[in-house]
Amino acid sequence: MTEPHTSTAPPPPPAGSGADPTGHLQRATLGVSDIVFFVVAAAAPLTVMAGIAPLAIMFGGIGAPVAYLTVGVVLCLFAVGFTAMTPHIRNAGAFYSYVARGLGRPAGLGAALLAVFSYNALQIGTYGAFGFFAAGTANDLLGVDLPWPVYAFAAIAVVWFLGFRSIHVGAKVLAALLIAETAILVLLAGAILFQGGADGLSLASFAPSNVFTSKMSAPLGLAVAAFIGFEATALYREEARDADRTVPRATYLAVGFLGLFYTFVVWVIVQAFGDDKAVATAARNPAEMFFTAMTHYVGGWATDLQRVLIVSSLLASLLAFHNAITRYGYALSLEGAAPARLGSIHPRHGSPWVSGVAQTALAALVTAVFAAIGVHPYNEFLLWVNTPGVVGILALQTLAACSVVVFFRRNPGAAGAGRLRTAAAPATAALLLAVITGLVCTRLNLFTGASPAVNWTLVALTPAVFATGVVLATRIRRRRPEVYAKLATTDVESV
Repeated sequence: MTEPHTSTAPPPPPAGSGADPTGHLQRATLGVSDIVFFVVAAAAPLTVMAGIAPLAIMFGGIGAPVAYLTVGVVLCLFAVGFTAMTPHIRNAGAFYSYVARGLGRPAGLGAALLAVFSYNALQIGTYGAFGFFAAGTANDLLGVDLPWPVYAFAAIAVVWFLGFRSIHVGAKVLAALLIAETAILVLLAGAILFQGGADGLSLASFAPSNVFTSKMSAPLGLAVAAFIGFEATALYREEARDADRTVPRATYLAVGFLGLFYTFVVWVIVQAFGDDKAVATAARNPAEMFFTAMTHYVGGWATDLQRVLIVSSLLASLLAFHNAITRYGYALSLEGAAPARLGSIHPRHGSPWVSGVAQTALAALVTAVFAAIGVHPYNEFLLWVNTPGVVGILALQTLAACSVVVFFRRNPGAAGAGRLRTAAAPATAALLLAVITGLVCTRLNLFTGASPAVNWTLVALTPAVFATGVVLATRIRRRRPEVYAKLATTDVESV
């Protein structure tokens, strides 16, 4: 039998805090499209394509589009089990809730700490990329020469403000930014297809001889990072309309869109330079590959617009991750696993404002430290901070897939969806995700460009954070058994 759901509310905040002691996130605010915008925006499609896809082509050859398709299929298998378990998860803890209900509360709290750590790493490291691209774009287009931390701190302020306002405001902003960045890629793809590419259109990228090669392990590792964040659909459960239907639909739409869109765009960019020249072009200057194609097939004005939209793409990603992090803090605070203050909801905007302030303060602190020591905002700040986040999310996806199998095995009465959804698909996804995680860890130099010692230190952070959560759960079980008993059982719909 499944564990019973209990209803708890966070203790009232101190007097004068301005928070509503019985507040909750805005209910029935988000539809399927809103949630899809949040999770797809977190992936930053334009930045991923312009900044990372050329590396996939350089390392994997013209078969690189299949890497994105393969990862999309694996994550669709993951989504099958993930969504089958969704009706049995009544709180907004996402990975934490799934792992706790399947593998036990200690593993669940380990997953919670790892999720908070990973999402923070992904979000905070992206401030380095934002500062780098914003400074370069402002200098190139406007002649304004300011150091990157100025733009990074400005982004921190904007993200805090949008996160502080209602989730509905954030959804509108993300929708506009995501549509803009997707449109510029569609414009480029359309121009390339209309003009027939460099040497006519070809499907050689999908030929077995270009796909089944040892080189494909590298683009697989790069491709998986392009999907990071799609699983955050479950974090918006409390704010979703008809969550049992909205969350699964949003999950399938997000991963399906990303898989097909990435595959299509990477194939098109290969066509832009031709099957015989695409790899050499990517190797010569991967950072300029998409810009060169845009200038040639569309025009210089579109290249300038693309540079601006990369900056807005990063801003959208920052906001999406900020919202995900604050909702983790909110969910954990409801159950006593995090300070109760993190569960404070703004009485007017319905946002987890204290959690938002805490996340913003952490982002500002880390950004200030990296700025002070003079590291490169992209090659060091972004890559070194983001990489543990990528490894952590992959590990969480693997754990969540395993949790689905275990949960339905222990609760056969809940397995109304059939063994394909509750056993076969999640077990296959768990195995494939474990393989992909291993590939990423062994090819980490593609992400960081750092020494083996640095890379393995970054990898070691994932088990270290997870183990810390397990130890913390053991301590809570011994010292606060009433709190331990509530972990991953709080029903947000009754809070």
